[in-house]
Amino acid sequence: MKAYELGPQTGLDSLHAVTRETPKPGFGEVLLKTRLVALNNRDIQVLEGRYGAKKAEDRIPVSEGVGEVVELGEGVSGLALGDRAVFAHFVNWIDGAFALSHFGTDYGITHDGWLAEYISVPAAALVKVPASLSDEQVAPLASSALTAWHAVVEVGQIKASDTVLALGTGGVAIWALQIAKAHGARVIITSSSDEKLELARKLGADITINYRTHPDWEAEVMKATNGAGADIIVETGGYDTHAKSVLAAAPNARISFISVAPREGAPAINVGLVIFKNLVLKGIAEGSRAMLARLVRTIEQQNIQPVIDSTFAFDEAPAAYARLKSGGHVGKILIRVAS
Repeated sequence: MKAYELGPQTGLDSLHAVTRETPKPGFGEVLLKTRLVALNNRDIQVLEGRYGAKKAEDRIPVSEGVGEVVELGEGVSGLALGDRAVFAHFVNWIDGAFALSHFGTDYGITHDGWLAEYISVPAAALVKVPASLSDEQVAPLASSALTAWHAVVEVGQIKASDTVLALGTGGVAIWALQIAKAHGARVIITSSSDEKLELARKLGADITINYRTHPDWEAEVMKATNGAGADIIVETGGYDTHAKSVLAAAPNARISFISVAPREGAPAINVGLVIFKNLVLKGIAEGSRAMLARLVRTIEQQNIQPVIDSTFAFDEAPAAYARLKSGGHVGKILIRVAS
């Protein structure tokens, strides 16, 4: 099969095309023919050697996509040839609370990922795709969308009366916007780009704040909510934003931190204010298979259409990475492997 490998992880030029043996599904596993994959920011970090320790140079990257079942291993039931399926990249996190052991089964990181013509995965991790959903609707779900779902729905326990604040217009923030609007909530989006804020408004954002124009954006949030603050905050900003998010939070707000640590010298979170407001601060590392199944049902019921920036052919994968690295995109960057 055709595939891509990470190489020495010294930059985007490390990604290189190879020919590999097509994997055989073992007991309890399924072989998927890859149809469409989606890139995430961590795919850039991995290629640049910035996502923890460097990975095996022959690792196949990318952690979300959609595939078609073409072979069943022994002991597999509930799936049939021709089914389309997705899976959360922590394949051993089926349900329940997160465990550190899940980091040991992270597809695209510790195990070969989606950027190949075929991928073998435990059948128990798979979520079947309803026929009513397109590949484009489900390929981008298993990483940034699932993370947003975890933050807004599972941790945030969203209600229609809530105000949701999402920082920036990256993948998680845009999904948080769409998921929150599907639940009838009010949404505030920040960005440094008026053009991206205009897109956010078209997607349903009720309040938009340019944090370049308004560096005290937390005060703008309070002003826009008549001093109430945001009930759910999807904290993807990092660095200097954590302390500001606490300031922008309503009493009893739920703040989810998405895989970003503050730099040295960043303003410290006011712990006294966290206590005073009775805030919930929670780190989010993607989500479980059970969460993904609930997300897929909501995508189907609400007919949510992901924001797609661009789609590249399989042999154009390096160009897809370059587009992501440029930062000029809004929405998901997809790579079509097969149809």
